[in-house]
Amino acid sequence: MIRRPPLLAIAILACGWFGPCLSWTPAQELQPEQAAQEQSAPAGAFDLPESLDQACSLLQNIQLERLFQANSLESWLAALVAITVGLVAGKSAATVLAWLGRRFERRGWAVWQHLVVGLAGPASLFLLAAGLATGTLSFLKLGDFATFWQRTLLLVFTISVLWYAYDLVPIAELMVRRLTTRTGSVLDQQLAPMIRKILRIFLVVMGVLFIVDSVFDQDIGAWLAGLGIAGLAVSLAAQDSLKSLFGSLTILVDRPFRVGERIVYAGYDGTIEEIGFRSTKVRTVEGHLVTIPNSVIVNEPIQNIGRRPHVRRAFNVAIPSGTPRARIAEAIQILRRVLAEPGIREPIHPKTGSDEFVPRVHFNEFNAESLNIQVVYWHSPPVYWDYLEHAQRLNLRIFEAFEKAGIEFASPGRKPSPAGDSKRQQAPELLEKELR
Repeated sequence: MIRRPPLLAIAILACGWFGPCLSWTPAQELQPEQAAQEQSAPAGAFDLPESLDQACSLLQNIQLERLFQANSLESWLAALVAITVGLVAGKSAATVLAWLGRRFERRGWAVWQHLVVGLAGPASLFLLAAGLATGTLSFLKLGDFATFWQRTLLLVFTISVLWYAYDLVPIAELMVRRLTTRTGSVLDQQLAPMIRKILRIFLVVMGVLFIVDSVFDQDIGAWLAGLGIAGLAVSLAAQDSLKSLFGSLTILVDRPFRVGERIVYAGYDGTIEEIGFRSTKVRTVEGHLVTIPNSVIVNEPIQNIGRRPHVRRAFNVAIPSGTPRARIAEAIQILRRVLAEPGIREPIHPKTGSDEFVPRVHFNEFNAESLNIQVVYWHSPPVYWDYLEHAQRLNLRIFEAFEKAGIEFASPGRKPSPAGDSKRQQAPELLEKELR
């Protein structure tokens, strides 16, 4: 279906037809009082009539009958043919483009559909204006009316181009929606309508300024200065809102986190629930909902736990300080063997690129009451509850292997017994340090 031009374009077109007429009067028809008023009026000012009678009198001063007398019948017929050709060509182009748009829509080619359907209306108007320009400027002698008519045609051409640009804005919105569909972010979902509105407002403002400057020959310097002062006043009055807006744009560009990812920020540990234009909402592990302004969150360090490639676990296995060297070596071998067992090994040999993270087991410290064996491994994928389940399974398997081998765990705060004492009690000490 062919869309009709925006109401603003129709209003501008009406101004293009009647605005210059209301302010244009042939010099020979001016009364002395009117000539004195025009000489005293500032340059570029519109002399709008104060009543309908004045408007009608000014329109009558154009004296269109002189146009008919200055041109032959053949010239008028040639102009009429050119105008008719332009009208028929515009209607035909609109019909063909609308048909192509329906075919593209059935095939699912949304971008091509917008390209051709959006061109249908502007192409019809453009070809009509081309027919008018060819028929009137090539075959008719317009005299004093030529300047006004040329500006009117320029206005029509300008509106047709701006109309097509206005109809192309949904293509940018469609492309942004395709890019943001997979994120699930509220900020991304709001981005496409915001871009559509900004682009359309920009096109309308630039179109009006161009028409005022080129068609109506008005000085837009004062307008631009006024817009600059108004923009400065608004920016000073809305500093906090603008900071949040720029913070939202920073999040949108840098992507430090996404909805569903777990982060640690300013002591808050939780999952991103929503990213808006003003703030970001985080659901903490305690269940609280924390709202953080975007202007603040982009200026502080953020730990994105959701993007870690693995979970690193480092813990100590403490055995009594009187344990012989051979038993220490045996304990190390037991730990390495347990880490390599099926069911234990698979999640703790992750690869990052070409590097494989192999579990590490080392006898690293002498303590007053124990000997320390450090175990380090990396669990992947970094799903926290799967990691805890694996850690529990590994701990029980280590306990079982040490119990079968007769190797005891050191008990904190208890004086070590001689090596080989069968009455010594077994107690595990797993000192874990998890880097989340």
